[in-house]
Amino acid sequence: MTTTLPTDFEHIFELAPVSLWLEDFSALKRFFERLRAEGVTDLKTHLIHRPALVAEGTACIRVLRVNAQTLKLFAARDPAHLLDNLGQVFRDDMLEQVVEEWTQLWEGQLEFSNQTVNYTLDGRRLDVLVRARILQGHEGDWGRVMVSLEDVTDSQSNLSRLAHSERYARDLFEHSPVSLWVEDFSAVKRLLDEAREQGIRDFPTFIRVHPEFVTRCMQEIRVIDVNRLTLDMFGARDKQHLLNSLDQLFRDEMVESFSDQLIDLWQGKLEQQREVSNYSLSGDKLHIHMQFSVLQGHEADWDLVLVSLVDITARKKAEAYLEYLGKHDVLTRLRNRAYYADELNRLARRGPWPVSVLVIDLNGLKSVNDEEGHAAGDALLRRAGEVLAKAVDSPACAARIGGDEFAVLLPATDARAAMAMRERILSLLELNNQFYTGRPLTLSMGIATCQQGESLDVAVSRADQAMYAEKARYYQQQDADRRLNSDGSPAP
Repeated sequence: MTTTLPTDFEHIFELAPVSLWLEDFSALKRFFERLRAEGVTDLKTHLIHRPALVAEGTACIRVLRVNAQTLKLFAARDPAHLLDNLGQVFRDDMLEQVVEEWTQLWEGQLEFSNQTVNYTLDGRRLDVLVRARILQGHEGDWGRVMVSLEDVTDSQSNLSRLAHSERYARDLFEHSPVSLWVEDFSAVKRLLDEAREQGIRDFPTFIRVHPEFVTRCMQEIRVIDVNRLTLDMFGARDKQHLLNSLDQLFRDEMVESFSDQLIDLWQGKLEQQREVSNYSLSGDKLHIHMQFSVLQGHEADWDLVLVSLVDITARKKAEAYLEYLGKHDVLTRLRNRAYYADELNRLARRGPWPVSVLVIDLNGLKSVNDEEGHAAGDALLRRAGEVLAKAVDSPACAARIGGDEFAVLLPATDARAAMAMRERILSLLELNNQFYTGRPLTLSMGIATCQQGESLDVAVSRADQAMYAEKARYYQQQDADRRLNSDGSPAP
């Protein structure tokens, strides 16, 4: 199918580096006039669910001529091959997009543009940018329309890959199993640069003398984004809730760790990791392992920083509990024998002198275990622990060093103060016996004081001997009491 064109126009048309189509839209114009006569005012809404009408309108368009680039683009042997197979070219995705094009004409425009999908005769999908213009002199009948198609398949594919990559990166960020923060530290860098310009050389000393500089740096950090786990970790409803509450998260101990972070930045360490403390919005303390990195390409101004936070609170609690078990007796909650031995060695080396020692034994534990069971014996041991824990304050140390044996180490304590500690323990022991019913708790105690230059082990041995002497007196008294009648007279 041909049409007569001016020679210059024909030459330009044929050799154009883009696909050109000369088309006749006059029947489409009459199709529109019929729809208007039928009362249609919104073409897009009217056609969107009427594919038969779209097909009817498409059939109204006559292709008059195509250029060489069009044949090449659509893999056609010649114009007849292409025009006989337009049903393969314009199908599927295009039918929705053609309504967008027609709407522009319906609304009185003499040209339209759109991005749509066509198909080559060998089945390949083409993303094309369509531009059409009703030629001058045909505005009244739409008899000549020039349509250009630009193949944007590669660029669209690149955009799709880029969008996929961005979605992938976003999903990795949002669904990361650690808390992620994207931050802008550029203002912090400016403050550090200004400090250098002012002649500051000893930065650690500077921030110790001027803690307000650290506070200002913290205030200048701009949080760009956080992921979902961050909201869960800190108990925030949404990102705005979190960002409006940063002063509740980063406080107290965080100031000291941020000072260390600033010192590292001052020294050029743009990748850091350390353990820090933050707080959730409910006030719970969080132990955090933080990794900080200025992203590649942003080393000059620090305007893009990635911070990852891993909640190690459970691990820290487990470590603290294990440390507690390593130094404490589980039953009495006093220090254990291992801690007592370490503390004894430390005091023997360093003092402070004099050091006094109380060696204590719980009386009658074996008979309680034999007569009432070990549960009753454990109850007595716990009561002894309550008395000693209440009586002894740091830096003194109360420990269970054996089954029924206890010791109190009293640094910088002379014999008189040690005797006052003994009286305090006896006073609390009396109150304990008033509170608990059943068998009374009794303790045998021995005291010794060691001066500087003397052997602390010898002093412990002296206290041990004094305890055994008191214990012997206790059992002698118990035996004597068993030989008396209830009125105090000797038993027959």
